[in-house]
Amino acid sequence: MMRVLITGGTGLIGRVLAVYLVGEGHEVVVLSRAPRRTTNLPSNVKMVRWDARTPSGWGHLADGADAIVNLAGENIGAGRWTAERKRRIHESRINAGRAVVQAVEDAKQKPRVVVQASAVGYYGPRGDEVVTEDTPPGDDFLAQVCVEWEASTAPVEAMGVRRVVIRTGVVLSMEGGALPRLSLPFKLFAGGSLGGGRQWFPWIHITDEVAAIRFLMAHEEARGPFNLTAPHPLTNAAFSQVLGRVLRRPAWLPTPAVVLRLLFGEMATILLEGQRAVPRRLLEAGFTFRFPEAEAALRDLFHRVR
Repeated sequence: MMRVLITGGTGLIGRVLAVYLVGEGHEVVVLSRAPRRTTNLPSNVKMVRWDARTPSGWGHLADGADAIVNLAGENIGAGRWTAERKRRIHESRINAGRAVVQAVEDAKQKPRVVVQASAVGYYGPRGDEVVTEDTPPGDDFLAQVCVEWEASTAPVEAMGVRRVVIRTGVVLSMEGGALPRLSLPFKLFAGGSLGGGRQWFPWIHITDEVAAIRFLMAHEEARGPFNLTAPHPLTNAAFSQVLGRVLRRPAWLPTPAVVLRLLFGEMATILLEGQRAVPRRLLEAGFTFRFPEAEAALRDLFHRVR
């Protein structure tokens, strides 16, 4: 049995990962700023308060832990990117990473692995270029946040702790994230591509996301960055066609880029620009995707809610 600490464990990925791990019989500790308000986790998941900045009150739990999964960070899609929101997006990630480093440094028996969250936004807009883990970072806001987010826990490697960085694409789930928002216009018979639709859409089913994290935790040779995206990315236009087919709705009404920029400001970047990211290192390590194709992934997700 493992003991796993999860920061950001009340978010979309963290919740499912916690359920997955306790289902395997592991001890799971979720760090939360408001543990008493969290009701969507199994009773056998231990909730511990943290301030998302320091190891105060929880750092002792890192001593002898098998893994720390650092998913903490302000939701980038929760609102327009004002200067204040951009500051919170950046600082929330850096502060959480530093807290993890301090906890590991204080631990007499170091954790075996730290799994550090990141995103394919690390690479910045890349057009039609196939993006692997060797592709250098971009220079836009999200790319620079990802670079610093990844670097925030890098010091644990000098302490002898194995570190894995997960650069995640768009996680498909009906419990939150992008899919409920993307599917609503289709249900209203007003669905279509976003902008020109030529931008790449690097997606992954929530089941594969969590299984990949679990795989990398257990795979002792796994170190460094891994793209957590399905092996067959689609353009936004192609994904919209698949989504319409699964929902039995037309994909006929594209949303112009100018409208998205008026609605979301700079945040529209995450809708209008993407990466043709592929999970090269994950496949080379031997991971098998349950949902490598978008249509099967979407049919599974919508079947669950019927």
